[in-house]
Amino acid sequence: MSNPSPNAFALVRKTRLISGLVLFTYVCTHFINHACGLISIQAMDAVLAYNGGFWQGWLGRPLLYSAFLTHMLLALWALYRRDSLRMPSKEAWQLLLGFSIPFLAIQHVVNTRLGNMIYGAQLNYSWELTSFWVLKPFNALVQATLLLVVWWHACLGLHFSLKLRPWFPRWRDRLLVAALALPSLALLGFVEGGKRVAMLAQDPAWVAALRMQVHVPTPEQQADLFAIRDDLWLTTLILIATVLVARQVRRALRAHAGAVTLTYPDGRKVKVAVGTTVLDASRQAGIAHASICGGRGRCTTCRVRVSDMDCGGPASEDEQKALHRVAAAPDVRLACQLRPSRDVMVFPLVPAHSASARDGFARPPQFQGAEREIAILFADLRGFTQLSEHKLPYDVVFLLNRYFAEMGAAVEMAGGKVDKFMGDGVMALFGLECGPEPACRQALAAARDMSARLDGLNQALGADLKEPLRIGIGLHVGHAIVGEMGYGATLGVTAIGDAVNTASRLEALCKTYACELVVSREAAERAGMDLSGHPLHSLEIRGRNTALDAYTIPHGGIGGGAAPAGGGRA
Repeated sequence: MSNPSPNAFALVRKTRLISGLVLFTYVCTHFINHACGLISIQAMDAVLAYNGGFWQGWLGRPLLYSAFLTHMLLALWALYRRDSLRMPSKEAWQLLLGFSIPFLAIQHVVNTRLGNMIYGAQLNYSWELTSFWVLKPFNALVQATLLLVVWWHACLGLHFSLKLRPWFPRWRDRLLVAALALPSLALLGFVEGGKRVAMLAQDPAWVAALRMQVHVPTPEQQADLFAIRDDLWLTTLILIATVLVARQVRRALRAHAGAVTLTYPDGRKVKVAVGTTVLDASRQAGIAHASICGGRGRCTTCRVRVSDMDCGGPASEDEQKALHRVAAAPDVRLACQLRPSRDVMVFPLVPAHSASARDGFARPPQFQGAEREIAILFADLRGFTQLSEHKLPYDVVFLLNRYFAEMGAAVEMAGGKVDKFMGDGVMALFGLECGPEPACRQALAAARDMSARLDGLNQALGADLKEPLRIGIGLHVGHAIVGEMGYGATLGVTAIGDAVNTASRLEALCKTYACELVVSREAAERAGMDLSGHPLHSLEIRGRNTALDAYTIPHGGIGGGAAPAGGGRA
C-alpha cells in the first residue's frame, strides 16, 4: 500500500495548525465574552454584538466553519494514519479531549446557530444564561465542561508547537498564567451571569418578555432541532468508528504486503509492517524513544543513525531543513518520518528520557560521539584520607568544596572542561573545541595554575591544616571517544579510551616518583614546551603493550620561565 509523500504530510500538518489557530482565536473571543459577565449581562451582550458581527459575517462565518470542518477531518485522518495507539500521555489527552468536543458542543451549536438559521431565533446572553441556569441546570454543567475541554485541547496543541521555539522557556511561566487566567475569568463570568439571571427569572413576566424578544423556537421546532442534534451525534460516532475500522483494515493490508525488521543498539529486533515509521515501531515494541513534538518532524529529538540511508526513500524538504538545523550527519534521519521498506539497523541519538525541546537543538559535534585527539588531566589530593579522619564532616565538606572551586577555576581559566570530581580527584578534558597542540598547552597551563592555587589555599587554611595539602597530576594526549554519556541527571560530555586510562595511570605514578606532575613526553612536545631539564622515564603503563616516555616534575617545576610560548588559553 503506497504512502502519501513526505511533503504531503508536511502540508497536512501546516493546514491542521492554521485551522487550529483560527478556532483558538474564536475560542479566545468567546471566553472574553463570557468573562464580561463579571461586569454585567448587558456588557456580555454588547461584546457579543462585536464578536458575533465578525464571526457571523461574510468573512468570519465561512472562515470559522471551514476551519472547524478542516480541523475535524484532518484529526480523523491523523487517527487513521497512526500505526500505533501507544503514545505519550499528553498526546493521548489531546486526542481524547479533541474527539469529545463534538459530543459536548453539538447541542449548543444546534440550539444557537441552527435555531437562528432555520427558525430566526435571536438568542442573547440573557436567554442563554436563563436556559442554562434556570430551565436546565444540567446543561450549565455540560457547558462549563465544554469550556474546559476545548481550552485544554487547544493549549495542548499550542504547547506541542510552541515548546520547540528557543524563546519558549523564557515565556513559559507567563503563558501558563494566561492559560489559567482566561478560562478562570470566563467560568467566573459565566457563573456570575447565571446568578443574575436566576434573580431576574423569579419574575415570570420577565421570562415571558424575554421569550418574545428572542423568538424562542416552539416545542415542535425544538423537537426538530433535537432530532438534528441526535443525527449529528450519531454521525460523529459513526465517523470515528469508521476511521478506527479502516485503520485496522489498513494495518492488515500492510501486514499482508510484507514486513521489515528494525534492529536496535541493544540487539532487540522489532518486526513491523512495511510503511511503519521507526518511531511507531519503537512505540509498538514498548521501546522508549524521545519525541518531544509528538512525531511531527519538528523537534528532531527522535533522530536516529541508520545503517542504510536508502531504506525508506529520500527525506522531505522539511525533514532536511530540520536535520540541517541540528548539523546532523549524512546517515541520520528522523524516526517519525522514516518508513523503512527493508531491514535496517537504527541507533537513537537523543536519550529517551529527554523532556525538553532543547535536546533537539544544534549541539557541538562532541555531544554526538566521535573519536578526537584531546589532552586529559587527572589530579588527586595526597594523604587526604588520613587528613579527613581527624576532622568533622562539616570541615571535610568545606575543605573539599574550596579545593574543587580552585581546581575547577584553574581548568576553566586555561580553556578546559571539568569532566568530573571523583572523591578528592579531578578529571579534566582539553581540546574539545581546538586541536591537540593548543589543548596540551592549555592542560600544562592548568596544571601550573592548579599548583599555584593550591599554594594559596594552603596559605589561607594554614591554621586549620596540620600539614600543607599536596597534589598529584597526570597529563597525557591521545585519541579518545568523546560524547554525551550517562543517564538522567548524570548525563554529560565525557571521554573514554586508552588515552584516558593512561592519564589516570600517570597521575598514580606521582606517588612512586614523589613528584607533583607526570606528563607524557608526547604531550610536552605537542605543547612546544622544553622539559629536558627534568627526569625522563620510560614507564610501563598497565594496559599498554609498549613503554611510555614521561617527565616527572616536582612542585613548582613548571612555573615561571617554563611556561610555553603563547600562554594558556588557545
